[in-house]
Amino acid sequence: MATNTMTAGEVRRARSPVRSKLMDAASRWAFMAPAAIILAAMLAYPIIYTVEISFARFDLMTFSAVEFVGWENYAHVFDDYRFWSSMRVTLIYLAFALPIQIVLGFGIAYLINAPWRGRGAVRALFIIPMVVAPVVAGGIWRMILDPLWGIMNWVAGLFGVDGLDWFGDPTLAMASIIIIDTWRWTPFVILIATAALLALPRDIFEAAEIDGANWWSMLWSITLPLLVPIIAATFVVRWLGAVKMFDIALAATYGGPGGATNVINLFIYEEAFRSLRFAESAAMAVIVLVLTMVLTGIFLIGTRKLEDRY
Repeated sequence: MATNTMTAGEVRRARSPVRSKLMDAASRWAFMAPAAIILAAMLAYPIIYTVEISFARFDLMTFSAVEFVGWENYAHVFDDYRFWSSMRVTLIYLAFALPIQIVLGFGIAYLINAPWRGRGAVRALFIIPMVVAPVVAGGIWRMILDPLWGIMNWVAGLFGVDGLDWFGDPTLAMASIIIIDTWRWTPFVILIATAALLALPRDIFEAAEIDGANWWSMLWSITLPLLVPIIAATFVVRWLGAVKMFDIALAATYGGPGGATNVINLFIYEEAFRSLRFAESAAMAVIVLVLTMVLTGIFLIGTRKLEDRY
């Protein structure tokens, strides 16, 4: 009766693919390990410390948690109407700022990607808002939107519009925050969109031109479907930046008037470093972190589905 036997050399050759894969994975992790350890150490301690404070009574003398109180701090946060008001303000800001920035960014990128003289200089100009410090940007826009001396009201006056109180009216104050943030971060979207447009396959557009398609047909039927995964990924990246918005609101409106622009990060800052309610502020930070992680996970799942579809 024949038997299935393998020599030692055949066994080594059979195991070599598995061994090579393990060695390849080990080498990759070996290169990543130093950076991963440093990143984990820098992130882990603040997060663990914040979570610890959120479940304890905080002592300002020792600046540490002294007594475990369970969910008491979270109960205070959920009962605080100002917390929910700041969350509502943040959601309003995100609901308007993100779509405007995505639409403007990809629209401007499409226009400056067309062949016309001077587009290189225009691309360079769009980068300027990104390198301006947020506090400086807030101060500049405070001068531009000043109700008495601002250039925005002067331009509006040329069209017969009376002077607008940009920082005194709640609706206009939120609009000003959205305008400043859009001015600062739309160039970031433009850079991503420009790179995506340059990476699109040109043969598809050449074939469409030969078939007699105009620019609108190519935009709607070719460019946009190809860019859908990039648009979704850009939205997720911009979402992660926008949800942390703090500095512009602090520099431009300081949360006013009447809390109309008091986004959640500014509210947490005020509660922690001005009201010295560190335990409740830590609980707020943990709540915001969990909500951000959940929503980011949902957006990533949606982005993956869009990539599979298109």
